[in-house]
Amino acid sequence: MKTPERLKVACVGTGYFSQFHYDAWTRIDKVDLVGVCNRTLSNAETFKETYQIGDAFDDLEDMLKSTKPDIVDVITPPNTHEAYVDACLKHGAHVICQKPFGEDAAAAARMVAMAEQANRQLIVHENFRFMPWYRKIKNLLDDKAIGEILNITFRLRPGDGQGEDAYLSRQPYFQKMPRFLVHETAIHLIDTFRFLMGEVTDVSARLRRCNPVILGEDSGLISFDFENGAQGLFDGNRCLDHAASNQRRTMGEMLVEGTLGSISLSGNGTIYLRLFGSEKSEEQQYHWQDKGFGGDCVYLFTQHVVEHFVSGTAIENTAAEYLRNVEIEDAVYRSNDEKRVISV
Repeated sequence: MKTPERLKVACVGTGYFSQFHYDAWTRIDKVDLVGVCNRTLSNAETFKETYQIGDAFDDLEDMLKSTKPDIVDVITPPNTHEAYVDACLKHGAHVICQKPFGEDAAAAARMVAMAEQANRQLIVHENFRFMPWYRKIKNLLDDKAIGEILNITFRLRPGDGQGEDAYLSRQPYFQKMPRFLVHETAIHLIDTFRFLMGEVTDVSARLRRCNPVILGEDSGLISFDFENGAQGLFDGNRCLDHAASNQRRTMGEMLVEGTLGSISLSGNGTIYLRLFGSEKSEEQQYHWQDKGFGGDCVYLFTQHVVEHFVSGTAIENTAAEYLRNVEIEDAVYRSNDEKRVISV
């Protein structure tokens, strides 16, 4: 694998969430942003000026030929992923691909095969596991702070899904996604649950649509069985909110319970540890920045990727590994459709 002292990075996409990607790249001193591409050139030009990027393009092939990037960050909707990933790999670039990873499991598998054939890294931009509160909770669990883990629950309550204007100000295509809550949002928690708890063996789901304006589901209960015998519950409803100064900071609240106590995460990013049999919870101290999205998790993820390419450190979220999340997502939809528990 090529390990240059500096990385040439190009990006395609200038939608709402891309701002966090570009900001992260500009804050890492081992990176040169050499190109930005969008089908509307004026948008690419705006990003070029805002983030001091080498050049702007409205054609991906032109950007790849002109800039010869080491890495391309694909920050576009799922229906574009397969073609864009294919083009980048053919030009010898490693690729980071935004989630949802492709339109379906078959597309995701084809992209993994493309990367293997090209002998290039394909990494999924899954940033929730890099939120600093989940890294801290993972440390506590690894240290056996609550003993044997028996249950995990996450209540997703971003409060952005009510009314005719739901999602239009940030990501309007959300309204037209035939698979929404699980494919776009709960996939984050599927990955986070696996990061914290280990492998999933069985799922059961009941999904519904609360806002009739949108096409897909926006609410649901998903239960998980894990290899270690623990159980999990994802309780999501984008029409409801939770107590937080910013509902998008954590997107909800988590509770992890074990034989020696429990760990809870508030909507403001505060972590509490309560020992078994005690009425008192003790706040856990850890460092994090209330910056960007999700405690600056996009920057933390991007920094992790850069260190992998520059220093050879281990990498999380390879596309090949991420296929397991996609498989679990498919099982969730099957469970809802067939009204039964699905083994994965």
